[in-house]
Formats: sequence, C-alpha cells, structure tokens
Amino acid sequence: MTETKRTAFITGGTAGIGAAAVHAFAAAGWRVVTTGRRADRLDTLTEALGADTVHTLAFDMRDKAALESAIAGLPADFADIDLLINNAGLALGTSPADSAKLDDWQTMIDTNITALVTVTRLLLPGIVARKGAIINLSSVAATYPYAGGNVYGGTKAFVRQFSLGLRADLHGKGVRVTSIEPGMVETEFTTVRTGGDQAASDKLYGGVNPMTAGDIAATMLWVAEQPKHLNINTLELMPVNQSFAGFAVAREG
Repeated sequence: MTETKRTAFITGGTAGIGAAAVHAFAAAGWRVVTTGRRADRLDTLTEALGADTVHTLAFDMRDKAALESAIAGLPADFADIDLLINNAGLALGTSPADSAKLDDWQTMIDTNITALVTVTRLLLPGIVARKGAIINLSSVAATYPYAGGNVYGGTKAFVRQFSLGLRADLHGKGVRVTSIEPGMVETEFTTVRTGGDQAASDKLYGGVNPMTAGDIAATMLWVAEQPKHLNINTLELMPVNQSFAGFAVAREG
C-alpha cells in the first residue's frame, strides 16, 4: 500500500527561507502549498518542482478575503494540510522608535502578526483533525533587543508567545507547535528592510559567515519529521560568529 503524501502549507515561498523550505520539503516527498505576492517567482517554483508537487497561491497575506478564498479553493490533492509553516514576514526600517515611520510599523504588525494568526486560525481545525503540526518563524529579536529593532522585535516576541499559547490550547490534541528563532541569515531580509540597499546588506553579513536559507529550511524539515510524540517547543539558532549582546551603557559628558 502506497503511503499518502503529507502536505505542507508554507507562507512566503517566493524568496529566502520560504523558497528554500519549499524545495526542501518537496525533495523529501511532501506536497507543498505555498503563497507569495510575486506570481513570476511562484511560477518558477511550479516549473522546477511540478504542479503535482507544488500548488502556488499568488496574493498578499494581509488580504484576509484573498486568503480565505485561496484556502477554500485548494484542490483536493492539496486540501488536507498536515503542517503549517508561518514563514511570511518582514522588517522595515532601522530607525529608532522616535523617528521610525508609523506606516512601516503597521505593515510589520499586519504581516508578522495579523496575517500569521489569520492563516493559523483558518487552517487549525484541519490540522487538529489530522494531528498535524505548526512551525512559526520567530527570531532571536524576540529575546534580544537591539537599537532599531523596536516593532520588528515586538512582532517576533508575539510569534514566540503565540506559539506557546497554541501549545497550551492544543494540549492533548496531538498537535505539535514549534517556534524557530534564527539569528543572522543572509537572504533578501536586509535589502527589504533598507528599501533595496544592497551595500547595507553586504556590510551587515560581510565576514560573518552567516546562516543560509537552506540551513533554516533543513532545520524546519528536521522538526517536521520528528516522531509524532516529540515536540520541539523552541529552537534558537545563530551563526557561530554571532552571539547575544551584553548590556549597553551610555555615558554623559
């Protein structure tokens, strides 16, 4: 008897960690549903991996109606979701709180928090029924504050706490929930944050030997394929050349 393929729903699959996760899970024999705003990049995933393996959904995760419609319209082969990976998210701006753009703050909250909880709630009944799993992508910024991190760090702290809250609410239902909290991963993250400043990205990651999108995707796959009785609550990762900061002291005069 042929084993039924498991299906992962991966948000933000057009770049970085999300795209790497789509490839990693497809290579491991999973079916994948993935979302993204850039239809051309989603088409590239379909061409590379096949329409029988990957089903793509082109829309903005902040659009609740589009999200609801996309989930309701999933084809039968992709409709039973075993794993949700909440990967879609972003940071905008590096300014201190008193000069940051309020619109940037709102976009981060709408994407990193509101969209994440919306897709989770919509898929949760099916995941509970299938005793599936949820992997939420948080960040070390949830634990270690840094100048300019303000609302971004706050959104990732929410993701971490929401993950723990899900574990509490789903106690006894066989659903696994993990918060993965990476440090420096070289992707498009910094160019997006700085409005397209590639030089700023190169400077940040230069000489650090940072983690890669593939590193985090492989970690997600490892978590997802653990035995069903084992839950990884929280997993914090950093490149060897990064560590949490010490106290900062400002001196007068």
